[in-house]
Amino acid sequence: MSQYKIIAGNCIEVMQSMEPESVDLVFADPPYWMRVSGVLKRVEGVDYDGCNDAWDNAFSSLEDYAAFTRAWLAETRRILKKNGSLWVIGSMQCIYTIGNALQDLGFWLINDVIWWKKNPTPNMMGTRLCNAHETLIWAVKDEKAKYTFHYKTGKELNRDTVSDAEYLAGVRKQLGSVWRFPVCSGNERIKDANGDKLHSTQKPYALLHRIVNLCSSRGDLVLDPFGGTFTTGAAALDGGRRFIGIDSNPSYCAYGKSRLDQCVDKNGSVENAVFDQKPPKISLKDMIAKGFLQTGECLCTKTGAGTSRLLSDGRIKLPDGRIADIHTGAAIVKNSQARRLNGFDVWHVRRGDMLVGIDQIREKARNDMACIS
Repeated sequence: MSQYKIIAGNCIEVMQSMEPESVDLVFADPPYWMRVSGVLKRVEGVDYDGCNDAWDNAFSSLEDYAAFTRAWLAETRRILKKNGSLWVIGSMQCIYTIGNALQDLGFWLINDVIWWKKNPTPNMMGTRLCNAHETLIWAVKDEKAKYTFHYKTGKELNRDTVSDAEYLAGVRKQLGSVWRFPVCSGNERIKDANGDKLHSTQKPYALLHRIVNLCSSRGDLVLDPFGGTFTTGAAALDGGRRFIGIDSNPSYCAYGKSRLDQCVDKNGSVENAVFDQKPPKISLKDMIAKGFLQTGECLCTKTGAGTSRLLSDGRIKLPDGRIADIHTGAAIVKNSQARRLNGFDVWHVRRGDMLVGIDQIREKARNDMACIS
């Protein structure tokens, strides 16, 4: 297939025609069933153009909406790969119904995420709290799924709890479950031929960019069963993924095609999950063979304690005569309750007048070997 496909039609029927276990990542932004009635006025007296579209008001009862939810989620489960991920977004009106259906169908919930809106629409009537967030649910097919999660890429993308000054200074923190993005406005909001917003619930690109790059890899197939403005597709194609988008509205599909035709693979560090790429393994035995360490030289902690001898096979002889690998030996000399510690963080060797950590020597060995290769 080409890099993307847009299909105009009923998402349940379209998914029924798809191969089982063929999709790596699904992002779904289903109808919220907001149950809007009457005309809501802004404080200045003009009508508020919220989500009152026909597709969001097509349900007769909670039972009707719940049945629809179970039907599309069941098809999503069928076509999702065993290690694939599903993300669903919703407001308070629908997210609990969705969560219940996910659990009934056997999905395993990984996280719920709060999208904290920087610029939420105020409550016009002043009768309840301003709805300043939406909820996302991240789920997989079962508890044993080995799902994609680019943890270090998440740290790189985390600007929610890291200030600009900290980030520039190299500070990286674990990405949490509260994400702060503004709602779509200005140039990001896609307009139709009349200059009106194309879709009532367009999601910010930054939100989809984060999800796509956290939970999929280059070449993976991403599906959005409720395409809308096809922001999911834009994030997928920008990241070198493949994409299938479905929407029942032909106009949305036409605008989506125009948008996706303009996408260009960014091929950057985030899109390639460079931060999560594991460095090549190199053992102490390899380091001895390459001359970075010497058989018989002394290893000790950074305080000079626990002096041990390095053996030709990469193990060490401890002060009490026992033979151990560097990780078990590190736990012994540190009197740790753990059976093993990371020996590369513990052991040092003398180079001139200085003690140098063997992790630094390992990094030099990696770099030198990479230059040779």
